Amino acid sequence: MRILLVEDDPTLAEGVARALRTQAFAVDLATNGEDGAHLGSTERYDAAVLDLGLPKKDGVTVLREWRAEGRSMPVLILTARDGWSDKVAGFKAGADDYLLKPFRVEELVMRLRALIRRSAGHASAVISCGPLTFDAQLGTFELHGLPVKLTAFEWRVLSVLMLRPEVVVDRAELIERVYEGDADVDSNSVEVIVGRLRKKIGADMIDTVRGRGYRITAGAA
Repeated sequence: MRILLVEDDPTLAEGVARALRTQAFAVDLATNGEDGAHLGSTERYDAAVLDLGLPKKDGVTVLREWRAEGRSMPVLILTARDGWSDKVAGFKAGADDYLLKPFRVEELVMRLRALIRRSAGHASAVISCGPLTFDAQLGTFELHGLPVKLTAFEWRVLSVLMLRPEVVVDRAELIERVYEGDADVDSNSVEVIVGRLRKKIGADMIDTVRGRGYRITAGAA
């Protein structure tokens, strides 16, 4: 899963980005409102974390622009502004959640996971497909009730597929959701990751749909 973080405090931004990456998220960072607005308008993200007090363009303006363009990604406002009027302005602009600084990174991660899960249409935190289950709130996978150990890239691919079980996910979309914007992506990298996943969860659980992409399927229980 890929997150856009728009934060102008360099220490905080690097700390949050590092913490999200340890939870297997891919993170693109923008340090001002103009760059953040551009990335959110041109790239595909599972969610955005947006400060309000940004240089060049404030967060509320950025969010209004995204929503006016039809960008529906969940947006969590992360700010020190605790006034009621600031919260009202944020939600009116289209925010999905609002978290005050200082904060615990663990809470930020849990809120992001919940936003992404609900955005994908899942009311329950636990998503199942055959013998495979994904706890989208904890970020864990189990196969036949046993934990599945995954690399960060494997986790990103499998989580994207599990949020849409039995649905074909385009290869291009998988690449966008797995890699950060400045990554040097090899042409067959997704195929390699899918191959490793098949060895861990079963070859029959991930279908290749020629010319399109991949689909997680119940396979053989």
